[in-house]
Amino acid sequence: MSGTDELYPPAQYGGGWILLAIGVLVLLAGAAWLVIVLTRPRSAIPVAASPVPVPALTADVATVLRQEYLGAIAQIEADYRAGVTDARRANLDLSRTVRGFVNEYSGIEAPVLALDDLVRLGVHPALIDAIGRNYYPSIFRRTAPIDPLVGAEAARTVVTTWY
Repeated sequence: MSGTDELYPPAQYGGGWILLAIGVLVLLAGAAWLVIVLTRPRSAIPVAASPVPVPALTADVATVLRQEYLGAIAQIEADYRAGVTDARRANLDLSRTVRGFVNEYSGIEAPVLALDDLVRLGVHPALIDAIGRNYYPSIFRRTAPIDPLVGAEAARTVVTTWY
């Protein structure tokens, strides 16, 4: 030690350090407030009624689907009667229409399945009958095609009686 017994006062901080400490505390408090405000759940915002219609019930969708395909069958029949399409083409169109209906109604990939595949799946007998008796003989055989009016009636039976 030095030879003196004097006490020295503690070192004093300058006024700038106090202001800096207060500024840091204010910044931390502001950041905490911001985190709380941004992460709390928001209250439900009322939404104005949209002009989008309410989806139809399942039974209504099936009815609309049946009506759509019955209309397509009637159009094919009318085209055949008017002479716009020949018998082979009308039976082909009826086959496509019935298979499309089965696909849309039940999800069975009827448009790409052969008759044997449909039999193996155990689909509705009306479809097997329509394809086996009317459409296959008219489309694939070289003999005269079967009357499409009979095929149209078979198509109507499939559409109206399908599960």
